[in-house]
Amino acid sequence: MKIICSKSNLLKSVNISLKAVPSKTTMPILECILMDATTNQIKFTTNDMELGIETIVDGHIEEKGMVALDAKIFYEIIRRLPDNDVTITTDSNFVATITCEKAKFTIPGKAGEDFAYLPVIEKDESLTLSQFTLKEMIRQTIFSIAVNENNRLMTGELFEIKDNCLKIVSLDGHRISIRKMPLKKEYSDRKIVVPGKTLSEISKILSGEIDDQVSIYFTKNHILFEFDQTMVVSRLIEGEYFRIDQMLSSDYDTKVSVNKKEFLDCIDRATLLVREGDKKPIVIEIKDNSMELKIDSAMGSMNEEIDIEKDGKDILIGFNPKFLIDALKVIDDEVIHMYLMNPKAPCFIRDDEENYTYLILPVNISQNQNR
Repeated sequence: MKIICSKSNLLKSVNISLKAVPSKTTMPILECILMDATTNQIKFTTNDMELGIETIVDGHIEEKGMVALDAKIFYEIIRRLPDNDVTITTDSNFVATITCEKAKFTIPGKAGEDFAYLPVIEKDESLTLSQFTLKEMIRQTIFSIAVNENNRLMTGELFEIKDNCLKIVSLDGHRISIRKMPLKKEYSDRKIVVPGKTLSEISKILSGEIDDQVSIYFTKNHILFEFDQTMVVSRLIEGEYFRIDQMLSSDYDTKVSVNKKEFLDCIDRATLLVREGDKKPIVIEIKDNSMELKIDSAMGSMNEEIDIEKDGKDILIGFNPKFLIDALKVIDDEVIHMYLMNPKAPCFIRDDEENYTYLILPVNISQNQNR
């Protein structure tokens, strides 16, 4: 095999491919990038058996062939080469020689036939979105998936297509994040759970441009994202997702409208007095047209008032400040609406059209925190 590519094209493609290289594996071949130049295109493929990526590399093929090279070593070599054309050749023993200007590296490779190929996905019906939309919907929900794997379904996000609307949901037992988007044409109803890791990696690769499209294909066990010159295939998480509709309510006794930036800045200031790992709640007292935020910790105390518009009863309630910050950071509206029932019932933050909904469970606040 002999291929010539610019350093920038190689680096871009390797960066994309690395997202599906496992950090630990008992199968050394999975630590490799498969470089396939057996057709008229140069393709890089990586696969950790949960997530697989194939991306087309712009370059010139002088001799066809394929080889699997250690992904991390290959990346470090390319990254450090001069900004010029890079020539990669292999011999009959799969030893690769990488040259650029006066630099020359020789590294052992493996036979491409040993590589675990990506599953073939039948492309029946595709859901097409702008890359900007998908990236935003992931950004506005991904933070509330569960980190540990006690319940695998919580480590993924629900993708549901129903009544020509795409809904993405995540939850971790303390909060729920929901984003909805009306679709421009009719699609079959679907309900699948996509691993959070897949969505996190995809959002790093997506351009985020409104004019760039991404096509999504579904099968029983896999989801395929196709965009630019890249294909990302992921296994789905099996199981019936939680019935979140039963957890949502439109009832409230108190509605608060508040400037998002003021509210976020105030909570941010309060967390200065909380060490990481401390479970100190932020206490919110709502009365008349003001909201008082209080925090009391071993490092000190703080209280601050914000002007609000209130409809309904006064209320005193406590929250984990991180959960409020996470939700407020991803809302783009200038003014947000909070709906509260009582100090033990969930708080809902949502817009009038319910394009987004954030449910946050309160925490118990003892009397000494209310002083």
